[in-house]
Amino acid sequence: MTTKRRDYYDVLGIARDASNEDVLRAFRKLAKRYHPDVDRSDGAADRFKEINEAYQVLSDQDRRRRYDQFGHAGVNGGETGFAGAGNFGGFGDIFDAFFGDLGAGSRTRSARRGADLQVGVTLPFEQAAFGTGKRIAVERTESCEACMGSRAEPGTSPEACGNCRGKGRIRRVEQGFFGQFVQVVTCSACGGAGSVISTPCGGCRGAGTQRMVRNLEVTVPPGIGDGERLRLRGEGDCGLDGGPSGDLLVSVRVEAHPHLDRKGNDVRLVREINVVQAALGTTLTVPTLGGDRAVDVPAGTQTGHVIRLGGLGIPHLDNPGRRGDQLVKFFVLTPEGLSAEQRELLEQLGATLPQGADVAPGDGRGWVGKIRDTIAGI
Repeated sequence: MTTKRRDYYDVLGIARDASNEDVLRAFRKLAKRYHPDVDRSDGAADRFKEINEAYQVLSDQDRRRRYDQFGHAGVNGGETGFAGAGNFGGFGDIFDAFFGDLGAGSRTRSARRGADLQVGVTLPFEQAAFGTGKRIAVERTESCEACMGSRAEPGTSPEACGNCRGKGRIRRVEQGFFGQFVQVVTCSACGGAGSVISTPCGGCRGAGTQRMVRNLEVTVPPGIGDGERLRLRGEGDCGLDGGPSGDLLVSVRVEAHPHLDRKGNDVRLVREINVVQAALGTTLTVPTLGGDRAVDVPAGTQTGHVIRLGGLGIPHLDNPGRRGDQLVKFFVLTPEGLSAEQRELLEQLGATLPQGADVAPGDGRGWVGKIRDTIAGI
């Protein structure tokens, strides 16, 4: 029983007055969809063969003219198959038609960015506040100084791979029941580079890189805080096959100051004074980032009283011209271990002073909570 052939125009889904570009466009779309390697459903192979057969006829102007005039009989019954397929001599050509010529041109290894590295530095409190220069040693991967990263011995150069002829890929063609099938794989001889090195560099043994220790100058900006990081662009491991170098991340640890601590851009100091200094007032010398400074303590100072020294704090990281303040907080010491004479003097003084009164609960914290809040950090 003879199976009736479908109209070639219907097979490709185009009008009878379709242009050559329309024919090619329709074929590529359908061939990609119904190729046996893509569509493994029943009938896909026959459908693909039918699509190829229609294209072979309608893409040839003379055969198309005879088909339009006499139908299938005008083109030898349409028994064209895969072999001798006009513009497409086999599956390799069909594959290239809608995927492009994967074997054309040469390939090189993909450029890869170098790895980021990380080192740590420890800075005194003052250096972190005002900025400094720091010299650090970094071990990193660099391009071989002998071959400049080419992997080949100086005076020689990589040669085109004879296995893939410099293309980096091998196209394997197999003959199947429905025609030729093509598989494109990476060349095992050159690893896809398209070239081989017959004389590897002696300095790096053909690696193209070597480990080196470099001393770098790091500029630490004013105001950097403990735990922050600096990024030095391009100072990490070198890239491979033309890729950019990685970055160097510098983690900063700031040493504690014997008297000062930091809150934001302000510097804080807690200073103890005795009851006489608190009651009568006095002038004290306190440490600051700029050296010792005289501070006037007003008479009647209570525990928790704060004096602000403007502009003596930490420079702002994004604007070093601006600085925070230094805050001096006072803690009044209650004397212990009094001598008989001191006790007598205090009793005489106490007899002349007003007695304390109960403190209202207020916000519910009570007097213990209020004192705790007063002594807490600034």
